[in-house]
Amino acid sequence: MKYFVYLIITKRISKTISYVGYTKDLKKRLNLHNSSKGAKFTKGNKWLLIYKKSYLSKKLAMKAEYKLKKNYKFRTKLKSNFLKK
Repeated sequence: MKYFVYLIITKRISKTISYVGYTKDLKKRLNLHNSSKGAKFTKGNKWLLIYKKSYLSKKLAMKAEYKLKKNYKFRTKLKSNFLKK
């Protein structure tokens, strides 16, 4: 089964906030975030998917999610590349 690691962003006041997660069903998970039924941190905002990568196992996806959460440089780079478009 495929698992996805994803990065979503939203605009709060003058700041762009990001959230990293993993899921089996990316479309459903993004809908949950945008309908305020996802993670507590994401409630009340409109989220945009800017990065996703698939993995063949849950274990690999969880490891990749952890690494992406801790890698602020890479997350910042992804955000700025997306915002430049």
